[in-house]
Parts: sequence; structure tokens; C-alpha cells
Amino acid sequence: MIPKPRVARGSQLKRRFVSRRHPYSEATLTASFLSRGSAAVLLVTGLALLFASDLVLPRLVSGYPATALWLGQLLGAAWLSVAALNWWNRATLLGGIYGRPLVAANMALFLSTSLVLFRAAARPGVSPALWPLAAVTTVLTVAYGLLLFRGPLPRDLGARGAS
Repeated sequence: MIPKPRVARGSQLKRRFVSRRHPYSEATLTASFLSRGSAAVLLVTGLALLFASDLVLPRLVSGYPATALWLGQLLGAAWLSVAALNWWNRATLLGGIYGRPLVAANMALFLSTSLVLFRAAARPGVSPALWPLAAVTTVLTVAYGLLLFRGPLPRDLGARGAS
């Protein structure tokens, strides 16, 4: 006689699947806040450039030609891609050898963005709204630079059990 398979009931299913957490949850990692924050910045700016570049770019740069709006849309699409990459890797240990491609890509993106924004903001006739954007990207550049060259934060290493 073949035994009947055991069927999990409601509370057993909940205990088995719903309440089960990964031991290295993103809530325990400090670098996860950095990944989430940079993903949020890139998401907001990427969506604005992708779907409203005809409104955003002429306000930031006076005399921006309407025939070049596709450049803003390409930049928005690229920033959305990096935002998705950051969001999907928010539970990854970052710093030093851990997540080096992700950290290096973010640092290069934010470094080049902040340099371009500071140079553009210093020109006459450009919107003063570029200064806060340049400041935010500079903070993110420094944060990813520290992770790249200094290594993971001690709290993150303790949460992961890495040495």
C-alpha cells in the first residue's frame, strides 16, 4: 500500500514559506541602504529623463534643442538599468573584493556624473538646480569609493560571517 503524501495545512504553509527569511537579509547590511538610495536616485532621474525629457532638459539647460531630446532619453534608460542592477543586488555584501564590479560601476557612473554636473553648473545661464544634483552624486561617489578602496563595513562583515 502506498502512503498518502502529507499535505501541509494553512499554518504549516505559512511557517514553511512565508515567514522564512534568508539569514543574510538586506535589512542587516549597511551597504544595502547605499544600494537602495542610489537605486532610488537613479530611478527618479532616469524616469524623468526617459518620459519627460522634453520638460526636464529645457529647464536645466536653456536653449536645449528639441531635436536632441533623444540624448536625454538614452541617458534615462541607462540610469534605469543601473538602478535595476542596484536594486537586485541590494542584499549583496559590497566592498573590497565583494561585489567589486557593482561597486566599480557605480563609482565610475557617479564620479563621471558629478564631474560633468559641476562643470555644467559653473557655466553662466545654467539652471541652479544642477548644484543639488551634483552634490548628491558626489556623496554617492565618495560612498562607493570608500567601499571600493577600503572594503566592506565591519558591521556588514559581522552580519555575513565573512572575514
